[in-house]
Amino acid sequence: MLETHDRLEIKRFCFQYLARREHSQLELHQKLSRKGFEKSEITIVLDELVMNDWQSDQRFAESFFKQCLTRGLGPIRINYELRQRGIADEQTVMSEEDIDWSQHLLNVFQKKFDDNIVLTAQEWAKRLRFLQYRGFTTEMIRELSKSLGIVIK
Repeated sequence: MLETHDRLEIKRFCFQYLARREHSQLELHQKLSRKGFEKSEITIVLDELVMNDWQSDQRFAESFFKQCLTRGLGPIRINYELRQRGIADEQTVMSEEDIDWSQHLLNVFQKKFDDNIVLTAQEWAKRLRFLQYRGFTTEMIRELSKSLGIVIK
């Protein structure tokens, strides 16, 4: 099959993007659409990339998941970020099973805050908001406060 000039350009951009880091199909589609390429041409090229295993949403999800853990994000935020990038929940389940979320939460908490366990309500609220924004559930945070013996005065 003879490839059109647009398809070759699309493929060139895709390889440039993928050489830097893994991208989801949705990310590539959005970037290429902003460059003015036709959606049908983009779809054809992306299908070819997937068929040749040059682009994989599963590989992207695993890579992105590790990056999010390094940034100290929790399960809710990670799933949200992945959905924003076009990754279905089923693709992230495998990665999440291996994580000890309570230990991860403890590491994030200790990195950000001091060891003081007697806190005012205002101090605790600030820590709670921070952890919730990072994507940890209220239940996880409650368990953390119990395990650390945090006292709110």
